[in-house]
Amino acid sequence: MALPAEPSASAPSLPPLPSDVQVTPVRGSAEKMQFIRFPYGIYKDDPNWVMPLEMERKDFLDPKKNPFFEYGEVELFLARRGSEVVGRIAAIRNPRHMQEHGTKEGFFGLFECVNDAGIARALLDTAAAWLRERGMDSMLGPANFSSNQDWGLLIDGFGTPPAIMMPHNPPYYAALMDACGLTKAKDLYAFELSSSAEPPEKVVRIAEKLRVREGVTVRPVNMKDLDAEVRRIRDIYNSAWEKNWGFVPFTDAEFDHLAKDLKTIVRPELALMAEVKGEPVAFSLTVPDANQAIRAANGRLTHFGLPIGLVKLALASRRINRLRLIILGIKEGYRRRGLDAILYLDTLRTANRLGYVGGEISWTLEDNHLVNRAIESMGAQRSKTYRIYQRAL
Repeated sequence: MALPAEPSASAPSLPPLPSDVQVTPVRGSAEKMQFIRFPYGIYKDDPNWVMPLEMERKDFLDPKKNPFFEYGEVELFLARRGSEVVGRIAAIRNPRHMQEHGTKEGFFGLFECVNDAGIARALLDTAAAWLRERGMDSMLGPANFSSNQDWGLLIDGFGTPPAIMMPHNPPYYAALMDACGLTKAKDLYAFELSSSAEPPEKVVRIAEKLRVREGVTVRPVNMKDLDAEVRRIRDIYNSAWEKNWGFVPFTDAEFDHLAKDLKTIVRPELALMAEVKGEPVAFSLTVPDANQAIRAANGRLTHFGLPIGLVKLALASRRINRLRLIILGIKEGYRRRGLDAILYLDTLRTANRLGYVGGEISWTLEDNHLVNRAIESMGAQRSKTYRIYQRAL
């Protein structure tokens, strides 16, 4: 794809487009593998990067295996200087997002780039041009591929590895976005909490009173009735997030796909359903931080036909001592009753009993003050900040 023309003199100052760099769509399996493997060079000296499993990345980009492609459109691009790959990006059109929010917003994602603002601009301009051709009037990102998957650019909190299903990137990426004229749309927060932390006595007292007064019972997910449980969870999830910025409801296929993926790592004791007088109204899901094990496999489950990576992953799985609280949702009409405090307390007590040292609560919107205050009331500290950027087209 040809790069867009240079801006007019009245446009904001942007880095010049490099004349020796070409940005072209990914075509064929060989180029797709180049796309998947390009980050290896970017992160080779980053001790906190977790190399994803190649098998998982192939499936993620396979229209036959990722249910996002049942309605969404994605184009992958590689930037090359001569024969050397120097960057990658995905342009994403999500009709469900446009329908949900009444906008013509497109997305960019899977962004990786050497530390060169001109190359970053070439990638972002190419994604923008692709979206503009399809009627989009603005671009948000990074999104891989929607808010239901990992999204946002890490701008603060680089000193620790990412939790499972959370992004990670070099610190210089934020400077590339700024140089290319992108601006902040929204920040997302992650919080750190030790399982040995003693929740404030006032919070415990109020939560326990509410448990009795509201007739709240909390139970683990019934793995023997998983299909029905997944339907209940999906209903709570879509109800809980329907008015959130950037939210797009899961399709049945997407939610089933996620449930299948998480089933391999979930501990039923940490997947909690809250019921009020027998009606499921809230749900929280905390999972072992599988990234602690995945990094041991170094990207591949087999080497030279032997399951070396699989063995390393299995052994490392026994040493997982951290968690990520990935979902906590409450149905409309049952909020502000203290159900979140009850779920946080039960999760904290269970995590401590099972021997986990702590973990991450992520992510929350920066302006979701009610949720953020509730998390901080349990003794959690904000540990990472992710940014969604925007650009008018």
